[in-house]
Amino acid sequence: MKIRKREYGDANLIGKHVEKLRKERRISQKDFIARLQVAGLDINPTSYSKLEGQVRIATDKEVLAISRVLDLPMEALFA
Repeated sequence: MKIRKREYGDANLIGKHVEKLRKERRISQKDFIARLQVAGLDINPTSYSKLEGQVRIATDKEVLAISRVLDLPMEALFA
């Protein structure tokens, strides 16, 4: 897995934790995005990368889809 090149931003609270959870499950960003798309979330790689990097706000629909794909309650994403 690649190492993050930029520092994390402060636009959302979940990005860093989502990245950690995804990597713990050994899911590539590309595969995770595909799972999100299958779950009904239309998101592109750049937008998702910015979400993980906390450079942009995470929408409620994104938080819900990510929690479903990771099979976790939404609250767990904020830990």
